[in-house]
Amino acid sequence: MKLRRAHLLAAIVSLAATPASAGSILDYVGQCVPFARQASGIQIHGDAWTWWAKAKGRYERGQTPEIGSVLVFAKSPQLPLGHVAVVSRIVDRRVLMITHANWSRIDGERGHAERDVTLFDVSKAGDWSEVRVWYRDSHGLGATTYPTYGFIYGESASANVADAQPSPELTERHPDYVASLLDAYAR
Repeated sequence: MKLRRAHLLAAIVSLAATPASAGSILDYVGQCVPFARQASGIQIHGDAWTWWAKAKGRYERGQTPEIGSVLVFAKSPQLPLGHVAVVSRIVDRRVLMITHANWSRIDGERGHAERDVTLFDVSKAGDWSEVRVWYRDSHGLGATTYPTYGFIYGESASANVADAQPSPELTERHPDYVASLLDAYAR
């Protein structure tokens, strides 16, 4: 009986952590990893910071953003498990929009998906190794600089991994590019 309950509990937890494929990805509430997996089509599991190493040999990786690619945030004091976010728009050479989950508080709780969030490259080399992210609670870019590893692209590096297909819901029809640029440069 205990084993059956344990299996049932594990199944419930698993379902709660997996975005519903029938509904909108924007209705998702949970961790960033299952959200990024569904939104990008990139099939990597484990804590967010481990995605960079796990992608090696399976998916192409690099320092140049592409729509649908996943930016992998490194472990840091603020992000002990890292973070993953999907590129939804490229605004300019140092400003992106990302779609991700479990960042800002929405309706008083974390875990919700956010679409077309401003991300600013603040690295000295302009290589996306350090970024700032728009934070809903402060209504602007957060003051914290986060280290990143780079971008994982949906194209597979090997024949046995199917090409990833990002969700068509990654971006709005008319995202606010001007606000994104103001968030990044008008400090």
